[in-house]
Amino acid sequence: MGKRETEYQKELKSRIATRFPGCIILKNDSELKPGIFDLVILYGTRYAALEVKRDKNAPLRPNQDYYMEEIIKMGGFAAFIYPENEERVLDEIQRAFES
Repeated sequence: MGKRETEYQKELKSRIATRFPGCIILKNDSELKPGIFDLVILYGTRYAALEVKRDKNAPLRPNQDYYMEEIIKMGGFAAFIYPENEERVLDEIQRAFES
């Protein structure tokens, strides 16, 4: 079995901060708004919302798809991220931040 989601999330936040110097990473509280993204990355005038999963087979919780669609409708970047797709998602965020 892989890493726990909290361990992965901590390491991921460090990699994001290194890749996007000066960014602000906010951790959301899903108890206040069930299904809301785990992380929001603010970078200049852009933002990205990430739902962190411990692996590609981790189940979705209620409302997670809804918030994903809402962020995208608002013009932001949103994605589910887990170890198996991390590099691809970070590359996509970089392209979104550069556009």
